[in-house]
Amino acid sequence: MIVGGGHNGLVAAGYLARAGLRVHLLERLAHVGGAAVSTQLFEGVDVRLSRYSYLVSLLPPRILADLGAQVRLLTRPYSSYTPDPATAGRAGLLVGSTSTFGAIGAAGDEQGFAAFYRRCRLVTRPLWPTLLEPLRTREQARRLVLAGGDRDTAAAWHAMTDEPIGHAITSMVRNDLVRGVVATDALIGTFARLDEPSLVQNKCFLYHVLGGGTGEWNVPVGGMGAVSSALATAAIRHGAEITTGADVFAISPDGEVHYRNDGDEHRVHGRFVLAGVSPAVLAELLGEPAPALAPGSQIKVNMVLRRLPGLRDPHVRPDQAFAGTFHVNQTWSQLDAGYVRASAGQVPDPVPCEAYCHSLTDPSIVGSGHRGVQTMTVFGLHAPHSTFGSLDPAELRRRLTDSLLASLNSVLAEPIQDELLTDAHGRPCLETTTTLDLQHALRMPAGNIFHGALSWPFVDDDPLDTPARQWGVATEHPRIMVCGSGARRGGAVSGIGGHNAAMAVLAASRRTDA
Repeated sequence: MIVGGGHNGLVAAGYLARAGLRVHLLERLAHVGGAAVSTQLFEGVDVRLSRYSYLVSLLPPRILADLGAQVRLLTRPYSSYTPDPATAGRAGLLVGSTSTFGAIGAAGDEQGFAAFYRRCRLVTRPLWPTLLEPLRTREQARRLVLAGGDRDTAAAWHAMTDEPIGHAITSMVRNDLVRGVVATDALIGTFARLDEPSLVQNKCFLYHVLGGGTGEWNVPVGGMGAVSSALATAAIRHGAEITTGADVFAISPDGEVHYRNDGDEHRVHGRFVLAGVSPAVLAELLGEPAPALAPGSQIKVNMVLRRLPGLRDPHVRPDQAFAGTFHVNQTWSQLDAGYVRASAGQVPDPVPCEAYCHSLTDPSIVGSGHRGVQTMTVFGLHAPHSTFGSLDPAELRRRLTDSLLASLNSVLAEPIQDELLTDAHGRPCLETTTTLDLQHALRMPAGNIFHGALSWPFVDDDPLDTPARQWGVATEHPRIMVCGSGARRGGAVSGIGGHNAAMAVLAASRRTDA
């Protein structure tokens, strides 16, 4: 039995069905995909937006190949563009095949910037393949990374796993804006300071630069829904049974699952139950105390625009600036000031945020009747559920939306609102998702997009004496395993949690059958 039809649950279903096991997946919503879905959000507007998650980096090609899931991923022509807030956006840093460090007075940082990411790859390249293997201990992972390495490799391991990542950033680049461009990967969805001694920001940073061993983020053709659709098709082709509209309300440690569907209550039993829901939701279904929550910390705004907005920077075209990640008010100083302000219960001013235009790389998501139309997703940092989660949802949405758009407009030549397309009722094509919305719509406790606190892709002193523990999917109950983002090495759109849970089930089955 698999509870939850997000992309991880679909991956687990595909692997187990391919191995010949009988698999039944239950999904509460009327469709599968969880946070990896595409939706025509605005009536009369033929545009399918990736409503929640929106880019792919951590999904191993091996999973798609194993399952026969047809997914096309495209690279972006530029990595990022960052308007310089000190010039109100009249100059900026473009990073890609052509870079403009000199335009912001940071020519001396170009080599340090490149060297920083080369050092990161000394760690990420050897670690990346291990995410689809049984867990290593920290020492085993360290030895793997350092094997054949040099002093730089040892320094890179230390910088990423032993001390706050902020130390490495500030030692490699000096410019406030350049430091901020690097630092954002440590803070997306995570409420922390860059010198936080717990190193929660390091874990976030590692997963953002780990994908493929290089950290490249790709655009899924057709949107995130195309990824989930391909995985669901593959799972069904291999023999998995999927039931949507199945609201699971109880799970017992012996593998009994209770759910409601079409007004009737059902009870089924599985040799193993894989939970694609968050650990907090699983605890509720088991009737156990909830684990400590790690609140989410973000706001997301989806928009459909008549055209890309103009820039104040005369040296960079809008199609270049928005082809990668468009960083807004994310200098090192602004990131820290935003954290301090949010900690005091106030919305950061300005809100550090970043924008992304899917339709520039993949125009297939825009219908033929909308010539020139572009999509825009803006993701805001430092909006912690722990601070704002008690507010009225509508008021929270309004306050954060206004602040996010004001931040974006501070570096544009024209207000973004002026370029919003309108729907069939004349309403602007804009949807805001807060942590409260994620908690309500997707049952992500405290709006955490990772289902909880991220963990290292290795273990310290945890015992690795069962298949579930060896694969990082164990619970207190041998028959119950986690297979979603809450699994060790889960988080983001990767399918790794689903793959590893399936491997644990197959290993446990072989052990009990022997």
